[in-house]
Amino acid sequence: MHRVNPFETAKKQLDQAAKIADFDPKYIERLKVPDRYVEVSIPVVMDNGEQKIFTGFRSQHNNARGPYKGGTRFFEEVNLDEIRALSFWMSFKNAVVNIPFGGGKGGIIFDPKKVSPAELERITRGYVQKIFHLIGPEVDSPGPDVGAGSQVMDWIMDEYSKLSGKKQFAASTGKSLDQGGSEGREEATGYGGGVILREVLSKNLIQPIKKTIAIQGFGNVGTFLAKSVHELGWRIVALSDSKGGVFNDQGIDLEQAAQHKKATGSLKDLAGTRNITNEELLELDVDILVPAALENVLTAENANRIKAQMIFEMANGPTTPEADEIFNQKKKIIIPDILANSGGVATSYYEWYQNMHQEKWPVDEVLSKLHTLMVQAFNDVFAVQQKYQTSFRNAAYILGAERIINTIKNKGV
Repeated sequence: MHRVNPFETAKKQLDQAAKIADFDPKYIERLKVPDRYVEVSIPVVMDNGEQKIFTGFRSQHNNARGPYKGGTRFFEEVNLDEIRALSFWMSFKNAVVNIPFGGGKGGIIFDPKKVSPAELERITRGYVQKIFHLIGPEVDSPGPDVGAGSQVMDWIMDEYSKLSGKKQFAASTGKSLDQGGSEGREEATGYGGGVILREVLSKNLIQPIKKTIAIQGFGNVGTFLAKSVHELGWRIVALSDSKGGVFNDQGIDLEQAAQHKKATGSLKDLAGTRNITNEELLELDVDILVPAALENVLTAENANRIKAQMIFEMANGPTTPEADEIFNQKKKIIIPDILANSGGVATSYYEWYQNMHQEKWPVDEVLSKLHTLMVQAFNDVFAVQQKYQTSFRNAAYILGAERIINTIKNKGV
């Protein structure tokens, strides 16, 4: 199987939307290239006294609408094309939910599970030292991503503050609450996805047979989305994590699944379910499939075997352009990542705003603001989708591109 380049995928998605909306090619060409990207080497003394050199990246795609914003990925398969693609998607995601940020993304090539907490801290701080001159509250504020949670964000903020000579809470987002983090941030992506899903279902775009959903990925995002799905009265029949999945056509008890995963480290062998592979989960006969793990899981190879009527993208870039084409031919509804999973970055913006204005909002206020924002984002995309009679992915790209291009035009050269 050939390796899909996510950055090429991102550019193809934009090209497709641009054709439909007839954008000026000059601006589209401009949006295909990040403003800047860097690769840095991070020398770290490990616990055994040996030195190891780690490779880190930061891609800053476009800041026409505001500071660059995007996560930091700690993963052994991170590469520059992936980081550039993710920064590109962030620009569009931020524009779709209409928050004043551009797109950025960072990453370091390593497995955070294979280092000690002290080594993880040294790697994180070393990374900040190398990109310090490129980031900051009003330039580029990194957030969490695969392998990098609130503790890592605390270290990024602290190291940036040390280097700049003053406490700067807005230097990163996704921090722990006592370090300037926002209430509601943990559940934001899954909660926001739940709001979008409810809005989509209210339009009766699919005729559900059994109201069943399969979710690939039972990390933070999948967990909170699953709760929303449950509240909508749908049945979650399959869940998976990196080690494999479980299936029960009568529905899976979420509380039991969460406890089992906590106790054993995986979903495998969950009582009352049968074990399935991640590949099998994708091909189940369900009404809605939710890829909520990594990119490129829906490809030309498996697209014809996908039975779900709707694909709801909670992962970044889970569908290749070839798979997209097949799904569109089969009249499947695809709710794209740049709409479905944008609740996380929206709440990162709320955290950044609170930090910049020395405010602290209660969780109800955060989720209420997020709810309003997500409903508006869906309505905006839906209006474009209806206007052009096109896919939701094209509609989201058209909306995002329009907003970014208008800002560039208004600013002048």
